[in-house]
Amino acid sequence: MEIERYRVTNAPPTVYYIPDFITKEEELCLHSHIYNAPKPKWTCLSNRRLQNWGGLPHPKGMVAEPIPQWLQKHMDQITQLGVFGEKKPNHVLVNEYEPGQGIMPHEDGPLFYPTITTINVGSHTILNFYSMIKDKENDASVHSKGLDFASRHLGSLLLEPRSLLVVQEDMYTSVLHGIEEVEVDEVNDKIFNLDRCHRDIGEKLQRET
Repeated sequence: MEIERYRVTNAPPTVYYIPDFITKEEELCLHSHIYNAPKPKWTCLSNRRLQNWGGLPHPKGMVAEPIPQWLQKHMDQITQLGVFGEKKPNHVLVNEYEPGQGIMPHEDGPLFYPTITTINVGSHTILNFYSMIKDKENDASVHSKGLDFASRHLGSLLLEPRSLLVVQEDMYTSVLHGIEEVEVDEVNDKIFNLDRCHRDIGEKLQRET
């Protein structure tokens, strides 16, 4: 697969969006394995649940754990795209968002290789991107603390079921990303990849899990 044909050219560098990266059958398989995982695999947070596969990332390093084949299959697919250079992905984070759940704008930080790939399973979602403000005194990123994110909104990506998103370079290191806590998304002209999603401006999309 030639990754460059999927570059989202009107987004800040660098974003790739591949619709239908997996099949409906593969999506159902992933969904089944996720929800058949042992209950202790789930970590419950205030606004979502998550699973870690491959180990638990830590500033001092990660004790690697075996990746199950149902995930390794898709990690190998992504490796073949070359987006991790000569490296291979070794960790999977499964985030579950129910309708009305989301996550505040944030950055993923230096624990991860500066490339994140996301396969969307189940519902669509809209991922929003915001400019980052630096605290000049300590050169730290300022995240929320009452700041007006609406004025810093750069644009969004509509992530459809079975799609693959690749975020790297400046879009990883210099831009915040988040998901609004809403049950219905409205398609608008700030969506970077609208031309690849066959959706109309003003269309309302009901979120599922």
